[in-house]
Amino acid sequence: MMRFFKNTLKRRLFVLLAGVIAAGASGAAAAASCSGRIPNPITDVCWSCMQPITIAGSVSVSGKGTLPDVRTDAQPLCACGSGPSLKAGINVSFWEPLRTAEVVRHAWCFPTMGGMTLDQAGLRAPDHARTPRGFGETRRTAFWQVHWYQSPWLFVLEALLDHACLEQAPWDLAYLSELDPLWDDTLTSFLLAPDAALFTAGAAFGACALDCAAATAGISEKSLYWCSGCQGAVFPLSGWMAAQVSPVQAWHLMAHRFAMKLSREGILWSAHGRQGQCGPYVQPIFDKSVWRTQLIHPARTTSKDAGGCCQPLGRSTTLLGANRSFPFTGEDGAVLLWRKRDCCLASGLEDAADAAEFFTDAEEGLAAWRSAARR
Repeated sequence: MMRFFKNTLKRRLFVLLAGVIAAGASGAAAAASCSGRIPNPITDVCWSCMQPITIAGSVSVSGKGTLPDVRTDAQPLCACGSGPSLKAGINVSFWEPLRTAEVVRHAWCFPTMGGMTLDQAGLRAPDHARTPRGFGETRRTAFWQVHWYQSPWLFVLEALLDHACLEQAPWDLAYLSELDPLWDDTLTSFLLAPDAALFTAGAAFGACALDCAAATAGISEKSLYWCSGCQGAVFPLSGWMAAQVSPVQAWHLMAHRFAMKLSREGILWSAHGRQGQCGPYVQPIFDKSVWRTQLIHPARTTSKDAGGCCQPLGRSTTLLGANRSFPFTGEDGAVLLWRKRDCCLASGLEDAADAAEFFTDAEEGLAAWRSAARR
């Protein structure tokens, strides 16, 4: 025990000395430790991820898209409300950009806000970074902080005015893992996921290999909710991970974990299927099959290379991760999450046509911007 405390004291003295040396560095170098840029929703969002847009469950009013669609139990003809407010309509289905998970190595660093570093104002937060190889007898682990943004770009950009299906919320920084005591404590996070104890055996981890194959070939298996496909295990619901393959893999795993965590807390709601046709609802068992991810920082995926600019949760990042991360300024990432939406509209055909028209305009605008950028 005394040896442990001596070693700990030595490490802390080393960290303190390193901090004193770093304090003497220039202000420019200090500011560069957190770098980034503010995303542009016009050019950094892959609008083809909205596809397919369908009405009545099977009639497509847009292209098929590069990813297979998820069939839900939503009814082609539907009704919402009761009594005098009862309205009958037709189901419209599409994918909506909804949330952004910013995954960072250092606390209070916000790359998607231009590399801003927040004044801690006396609030200390874990900043564990990554354990190097051969560090004592510990395993090679990593710890990440996550910032959760509300980013319903379709509503923010007013692309579809008065469209009842869109989440009508402003852009907002909604959640900081630095302020969450459960995010740094794997044991305490068990309070949110007591069922994690059921998935510690080898058979449960073996099932994740099947989920990885399913996600890479098409869509991940929603019944294996403890798996994040090729990224690893969803549990524990904390910032610690024991087997980091690449930063891109870690960013997608942390985005999935945080989405699961907020679903357990009743903060992140689902909006698909028969139950979601009249509005969002709480779903503690996170359905990963109705979510897509798109990398928007440090490199954006807006072209259809590597299988498309979006991918289902759990798909391998081997192709996606090539040249997407780089030392120093490209080690923090941001992942945009798209949610499947089923909506009952009284004027479904007209609104679906509006959605299809917006999608076409967005694609043409993005193509024009790319053409101008090449010149």
